[in-house]
Amino acid sequence: MDLDVFVAAHRAEWDRLDALLRRRDLTGAEADELVTLYQRTATHLSLIRSSAPDPLLTGRLSQLVARARSTVTGTRRASWRDVTRFLTHGFPAAVYRARHWWIPTALVSTAVAALLGWWIGTHPDVQSSIAAPTELRELTRPGGQYETYYSSHPAASFAAQVWTNNAQAAAMCLVLGVFLGLPVLWILFQNMLNLGIGVGLMSSAGRLDTFLGLVLPHGLLELTAVFVAAGTGLRLGWTVIDPGPRTRRTALAEEGRSALSMAMGLALILFVSGAIEGFVTPSGLPTWTRITIGITAELAFLAYVYVLGGRAARAGETGDLDAAERSATVPTAA
Repeated sequence: MDLDVFVAAHRAEWDRLDALLRRRDLTGAEADELVTLYQRTATHLSLIRSSAPDPLLTGRLSQLVARARSTVTGTRRASWRDVTRFLTHGFPAAVYRARHWWIPTALVSTAVAALLGWWIGTHPDVQSSIAAPTELRELTRPGGQYETYYSSHPAASFAAQVWTNNAQAAAMCLVLGVFLGLPVLWILFQNMLNLGIGVGLMSSAGRLDTFLGLVLPHGLLELTAVFVAAGTGLRLGWTVIDPGPRTRRTALAEEGRSALSMAMGLALILFVSGAIEGFVTPSGLPTWTRITIGITAELAFLAYVYVLGGRAARAGETGDLDAAERSATVPTAA
């Protein structure tokens, strides 16, 4: 395609579209003309991108098409209906679709934590490398730091602090996944190491039941949220390596938007686990009651994902933005 000839043939249409976009009030005929010119210009942009890409011209037409699209489709404001749809369709569907990543992540991570706990608990030399004997006794004794940690601050501020820290860790897994997933693996390992140290030290002191009674009420839901974030981050990292039939740019955009919605949903889930950790874990309730609350919250989340999310995913929901809200895509040369 001769770019100069093409520009000469269609410049008047582009200028006319730009002029219409600058006007506040349009007649019915002018509005119809704007839509027609918008469609033509989008086609011109596609042809230029695929046949004779020119950075300056492509940039100009991209801005023109974006402005025209905004004018034609109008500005859309979020509503409570959007929030409801996100919570009942978008978020659970995104988690459900990512299950083939976060479930293996959860199983492998749990196994790593268990192995670390066994190794630390059965090797006194490893324990001595963690802390001095007096410090270990202070950590694991009845009324020691492992037990008083959850009641060391007012419940509300402690829950807020826990929520902030966990939400930050989940967001880092989602965002840093684009770096081939390597930072996600490191974050996961750090979490499992901390858990393994607690399991190992408390089991060596013969108080593993006490430790699990403190961790399980909030830990089931909290770790599940972390595993979902990590699995999604790993999937994003794999998309960089193998985008499938999509272009890498399109694949990353789609998976990135899905990860962003996942972050907002997981923040809500971590808020629930933070509330349990702040108010239930240090409470005077019997251990079995506290663990039952944790198991109930975990089962409720899994039912939410597999019932609502599964149904939404089978209906075509992906967790991505609606088609009308996504950036327009144009065909490229094969």
